[in-house]
Amino acid sequence: MNEGAENEMVAVPSGRVTLSDRRTERSWPVEIAPYRLAAFQITRALYARITGERPGTSPGDGSPVEGVSWWDAVRFCNALSQRDGFAPAYHFDAEGESEGEGIEWDPSADGYRLPTEAEWEHACRAGTSGPRYGPLDEVAWYRGNSHERVHDVGGKRPNPWGLYDMLGNVWEWCWDVYDAEVYGTYRVLRGGGWFDEHWSCRASVRRRSHPTFRVDDVGFRIARSVGG
Repeated sequence: MNEGAENEMVAVPSGRVTLSDRRTERSWPVEIAPYRLAAFQITRALYARITGERPGTSPGDGSPVEGVSWWDAVRFCNALSQRDGFAPAYHFDAEGESEGEGIEWDPSADGYRLPTEAEWEHACRAGTSGPRYGPLDEVAWYRGNSHERVHDVGGKRPNPWGLYDMLGNVWEWCWDVYDAEVYGTYRVLRGGGWFDEHWSCRASVRRRSHPTFRVDDVGFRIARSVGG
């Protein structure tokens, strides 16, 4: 896969999504403006070209980068923005970084960024109403078919909007804090991964992790605001 395909961005229309949390039995609607979302999870090859680093254990360049923290992901977004001539979306205060704090998102910037949790679920569902946008074995790598390893991006059928691996392969970092009152700076993860059972690979499932943690089934994909 060449870099143009790796970094292909899909236009996602405006809409409305209702987020829910099983732990608190809470749900809340979110209105979403149009934006662009990467068709693929960020690959090891693209991550290495931008950062000079190859985290994770997968031997293949075409597999999604994993073993990256939330902080690694937002730094990548800024670095790719600078390379492509866009205004970086994030501003850092290094003093708060160890605790997952000290960052601001500039919504007016035209650079790359992580999707919000609502943007992620809206894009994952792609106009469908069920827990998944297709039969799980056809759209996702999960414990039932992955042979307990990560796979190259784009190997399963995309959703109706042309987005691949929205479910399975690796979990994806989102911008949002999960629950500040209970979990502090922990950030939201979405989508399920190669080691998860089928019930974790659903459009509504939420997971959380500290923004400095690096886990072998967690990666990310990037977004851009329309107008950028």
